Amino acid sequence: MTTPPAPLEAERTDGTSVRIGALVPLTRPGWAEAGHHLLAGLELAVSEVNETGGIAGRPLELVVRDTSADPQRATAAIDELARLGVAAVAGEYHSVVARAAATRADALGLPYLCSSAVLDALTEQPTEWVARLSPPQSRGWQVYADFLLGAGHSRVAVAAQPSVYWAAGTRILRDQLAARGGTVIELDMLAPEAVCDALVGQRATALLLLVGHPEPAVPIVKAVRGDQRLAEVMIGAPAGQPEFAEWAASLGEDGAGIPFLRYLPERLGPLGVRVGTALRERLGEAPSFVAFEGYDTVAVLADVLRSYGADRARTAASWPRVAVEGTRGQIRFSRTPGISVWQWTGAPLQVVDRDPAHPERFRILHVPS
Repeated sequence: MTTPPAPLEAERTDGTSVRIGALVPLTRPGWAEAGHHLLAGLELAVSEVNETGGIAGRPLELVVRDTSADPQRATAAIDELARLGVAAVAGEYHSVVARAAATRADALGLPYLCSSAVLDALTEQPTEWVARLSPPQSRGWQVYADFLLGAGHSRVAVAAQPSVYWAAGTRILRDQLAARGGTVIELDMLAPEAVCDALVGQRATALLLLVGHPEPAVPIVKAVRGDQRLAEVMIGAPAGQPEFAEWAASLGEDGAGIPFLRYLPERLGPLGVRVGTALRERLGEAPSFVAFEGYDTVAVLADVLRSYGADRARTAASWPRVAVEGTRGQIRFSRTPGISVWQWTGAPLQVVDRDPAHPERFRILHVPS
């Protein structure tokens, strides 16, 4: 952990509100749809906190900064939010951006609750300042590898763009499959026709898209779906691209039957159902799991701020004492081997796809035991 020269106290910047910074990708090249869902969850929770008395009678205020999936913008935003006196920072969807934000928050002594990013190493060294709601990539992608093997796919091709996140995912998949006799084939091209030819030549039974959306994911899916040689090849997208309506709108029926990781329980409890209804009204469409992550982030921070005040050091010290009923289960943080931040180890996880018969519906294909 990097210890700041002196504690940075959260001050009342306007005399009334308690401020929380929010990092969200709202513009390209960030995944703007995911960012809007995350923000909807954050904003809904803030409005409900304020409807029930705020933080010791003071309103909770969200100070939003658009990261555009740019780590440098995230770092600059953390610096600005620290100067503005926020009590803590929430949010972010993209792992490489969250890593930059977490590293800077640790250096400044600013509590950061990461909502959605999964990269295991959010910081290089263990830190007391950062906690995370979403499952670490090592857990989720191991579950996805187990699903592949259970479905009979032991020869899996990977089309990946250069990225720390995609490289980490490929490594996790390779290790998990190799332990049970499987093989991961890394394709060195992303041109759709070349991908199709490689799948035939390598005799792969599954293709995983470790790439951005819409480019190059959409043209690759269309090419594979349209190639009669690959009629039996399964397409997968472990990072969750098919979760969002934009995927279905871009691909229609071609976007169904593509398994991905989703961080929801098999059934939502009463709180999750109520929040899901409110999120649907706010978004004008079905909320993604990312919207629930946003809501849960503020629920945790509001509980901490009510219990321990807006002092940053006390907030960071409270992570192991959190016990909050979220939309997807009770949230508690603990230390996990190989993970440098406080982690919610009970976060739900499932492999789902869009039902080919009804692409607007999701089918649960696998839940880890």
